[in-house]
Amino acid sequence: MEIFNNLALGFDHALTLENLMYCALGCTVGTLIGLLPGLGPLSTISLLLPITYSIPASGALIMLAGIYYGAQYGDSVSAITMKIPHASSIVACIDGYAMNLKGKTGLALFTAGMSSFIGGTVAIVVLSTMAPALGEVGLLFGPADYCALMLLGFFCVSFVSSGSLLNGLAMALIGILLGVIGTDVNSGMMRYTMDLVFLQDGVGLISIALGCFGIAEIVKNLDAKNTLTPFNGKIKLIPTWAEFKRIIPSALRGSLIGSVLGILPGGGPTIAQFAAYAADKRFSKHRDEIGTGAIEGVAGQAAADEAAARTSFIPLMAIGIPENAVMALMLAAFIVKGIQPGPNMIGTHPDLFWGLVASMWVGNCFLLILNVPLVRYWLSVFKIPYTVLFPCILFFCCIGTFSINNSLDDIFITSVFGFIGYLFLRLGMEAAPLMLGFILGPMLEENFRRAMLLSRGDFSAFVTRPISGTLFAVIGAIVAWQLFVFMRKGRKKDAALQVQTQND
Repeated sequence: MEIFNNLALGFDHALTLENLMYCALGCTVGTLIGLLPGLGPLSTISLLLPITYSIPASGALIMLAGIYYGAQYGDSVSAITMKIPHASSIVACIDGYAMNLKGKTGLALFTAGMSSFIGGTVAIVVLSTMAPALGEVGLLFGPADYCALMLLGFFCVSFVSSGSLLNGLAMALIGILLGVIGTDVNSGMMRYTMDLVFLQDGVGLISIALGCFGIAEIVKNLDAKNTLTPFNGKIKLIPTWAEFKRIIPSALRGSLIGSVLGILPGGGPTIAQFAAYAADKRFSKHRDEIGTGAIEGVAGQAAADEAAARTSFIPLMAIGIPENAVMALMLAAFIVKGIQPGPNMIGTHPDLFWGLVASMWVGNCFLLILNVPLVRYWLSVFKIPYTVLFPCILFFCCIGTFSINNSLDDIFITSVFGFIGYLFLRLGMEAAPLMLGFILGPMLEENFRRAMLLSRGDFSAFVTRPISGTLFAVIGAIVAWQLFVFMRKGRKKDAALQVQTQND
């Protein structure tokens, strides 16, 4: 009963006309920003943070939160329609863009919107019922545990890559090598910078994502003289009952995965989308279709993305620790308003805490109402001639890349990776494993070195800790299963070859 009383307090606070206006404004701005290549919630909140000084604390925090999770859906639109992702929508480029090429763009966008609503709803339930307890769970993870978690993430390569496993591992290795470029965190030494000043801070994730996906796809279309197919007939938006039965399990799986990974520092939407995609390729009844335009490939990642965006507020509000750069800006917003997030926040500011939680559900409804009817308008992009459209896309890519560090060097890096991504496409190599390696590689190295320092070089720390030991046991089970599947396929091929030889 206490939870219902708290939620009643929260909705009484969130449903005021002023807070509803701020929530709607945040969701709308976030969605529009998410549509633009390179721009995301981090840069938007950075720009709008000074404006919130004159806004009441509850309204400012509700608006900034709306921008954050509103941008998560906008990311999916640009990834599905034009294969131009943000960090949190890389996986949407795989099946979402494949559905687009099959003329199912409306269905893909509707699925992304509905799955985001499901993911957000599940995450809000988790946030409202278990925020203090889950915040303490995040503190139980040490460097060895995070190292094991990152290693487990690398085994997603076999699921993310729809082609050869060897090619996927090679691309992941390239991503790891790209991730170590720049200044070493521990020693301060320059690594693989080739004495280029603009590489001292490393290569940006946005530069690689926009280059390997967006610009590479544009060059491929121009090379093959392809254009985006206009929609002249009836646009399919509402899934059939059979498609609903495929969407719901995938969205629920993604919601649970995103809700868990959202509370872990270093986790969040970027890693949650890969984990949800890997789970779909393992447990979906239509796993063979994933990677070629399956609806599960859109539903799972969209739900995980939205769920992780909301549960990332748990470590911030429950223990006062931001888990990513966006949450660090949210922490600054709390402090500016004279509020110190932490274990005492729920008791000290119950109206603010529960009002923010309730506003997330209100924002979830706003996003559903806002985005589903707009699907037909998003599809109007296909009516623009490609000769006009692709320069506009390149322009926004350059603006988005430049806005991160206000540096022309980032545009140059993005262009280089656009050429590299085009070569990967011509060679039949997928960029998704590369992005996975680039994201997880530096995190794996950092936590491995920390674990070695704390254990004084004792490798047993990775198996004696309960969390890391359990994760390594899961990794061992996955490896054993993959070997079993590989050997079984080999025996089937030998048997088929033997039968063919006998028939000849």
